Amino acid sequence: MSQEIKTIKLEMFAGLASVNCYLVRTGNEFVLIDTGTSKTRSKLEKNLQEAGCKPENLNLILITHGDSDHIGNCAYLQDKYGAKIAMHQKDSGMAEHGDMLWNRKSNIISRIIMPFMGLNKSERFTPDFFVVDGYNLTEYGFDARIIHIPGHSSGSIGILTKEGDLFCGDLFSNTKKPAINSIMPDEKAANDSIEKLRKFNINNVYPGHGNPFLWNLFT
Repeated sequence: MSQEIKTIKLEMFAGLASVNCYLVRTGNEFVLIDTGTSKTRSKLEKNLQEAGCKPENLNLILITHGDSDHIGNCAYLQDKYGAKIAMHQKDSGMAEHGDMLWNRKSNIISRIIMPFMGLNKSERFTPDFFVVDGYNLTEYGFDARIIHIPGHSSGSIGILTKEGDLFCGDLFSNTKKPAINSIMPDEKAANDSIEKLRKFNINNVYPGHGNPFLWNLFT
């Protein structure tokens, strides 16, 4: 069954920055990738409703990594929609402690700027299950697999569909041009992740920030 991808761009800081969530539709069922910050909740929910996404047809919420601008609405959606939430176990402490700096390599941006901007904390929640490298998502109506791509965080994952669409979280961004995300606490792990991705058949990249882009524009 064909999959339709809806980009939900959620503005932060009075339009100075934004974060992407992606709603994937297969028939009458949905999978949501990332959830934005709690301050963007009303816009996220409006987009879900307009797409026809309801508690009874939201099969799964996938979290690419544990940053607060990606998990900020998980607790709310878990309660209201009853959908299962999945992420990599290495980032689960960020969710369970509500702290994106939990057990994480840090730099000046993460140590100082993120707390100043109020991005280090989020509502706590417990993931329903963990995914690992190679995990197949077809049981949730989503013809895709998980690729573990650490670098931005130790538990960062990509979701690669059968059609070659890669949801990469914050490994890449495309605010001006396709590039490795500027916030990369573990650059060696990130470079290893990129080399790993070169082995796959990727057509389009859907980043956590900025516009989707063709994989060959980066490679």
